Amino acid sequence: MPSWKELKRFCERDGWELYKDTDHYYYRKADENGNIRRTKVSRGSGQIRPHMWKEILKKQLQVTEEYFNKVI
Repeated sequence: MPSWKELKRFCERDGWELYKDTDHYYYRKADENGNIRRTKVSRGSGQIRPHMWKEILKKQLQVTEEYFNKVI
């Protein structure tokens, strides 16, 4: 499972916009259809739990794990 740091790196490399920087990092990205995808990245240093990671990939990032690994 990736770490929160790797998720942050993915967002930065994949062109996501940091729109809020508080106790978490909040990123957003518009797709070709104008839909806005959003994700929240913890400032923690640990790994993302497996169940949570699957939900982040599917519902927030909307990318495959292969694509994520290629970008980071």
